[in-house]
Amino acid sequence: MPRPRQALLTRQRIIDTAAELIDTEGLDAVSTRRLAAQLGVRGPSLYNHFPNKDAILDAVADEITADVDIGCFATHEWPDALRVWGRSYRAALAAHPHIVPHLARGPGRRPRALAMADAVYGGLVRAGWPPARATHIGALMRYLVAGSALGSFARGFASDPAIYISSDYPHLGQAHRLAAHQHEVDEGAFELGLEAVIRGLQITYEEVVGGAHHRPHGTESSAPTRR
Repeated sequence: MPRPRQALLTRQRIIDTAAELIDTEGLDAVSTRRLAAQLGVRGPSLYNHFPNKDAILDAVADEITADVDIGCFATHEWPDALRVWGRSYRAALAAHPHIVPHLARGPGRRPRALAMADAVYGGLVRAGWPPARATHIGALMRYLVAGSALGSFARGFASDPAIYISSDYPHLGQAHRLAAHQHEVDEGAFELGLEAVIRGLQITYEEVVGGAHHRPHGTESSAPTRR
């Protein structure tokens, strides 16, 4: 009787299996040996597709980045583009929080992550932001998004009210209720932070760029101050 044919080992199968393992057990669960066992192959077979574990993690991170909307920088004014991108970016990371520590290390050589960085930076510079400030904004948004996706603030508080009875915590009498309102607390905090950042940037934009970027071509004006 012929033996059942083994599913063909492909790059995408490795990525999908690694992503599932990360989602269920975390980054530390991923090793070439564990992946090979999950895939039903020998460990060396993986090296036909990836040189090492970090390359596999990079591929998983890049798959997640592919879900982020970066087209908004070509269709929206920069404040709304930041809103759309920030929410999309956070949603992608929040769906896979265990990969965030690896992804937060930066784009490295990952093609989709580099394309995202290029779209954000390019959109901001086209809007008139000085290059240095465009870089700062990209970094600032990454800190906000990655930090909010890494874990839940609300779930960090135990639901036992007895913990907070102590006079050492006079202002935490309702903290035991936070976990039950996790979505409301965490989403509300992110939206508040996002809006505060963008409104602050709009003030800075007027100070740094002013109306210079919107003046008709040929109108003389002093060079914008770089801050």
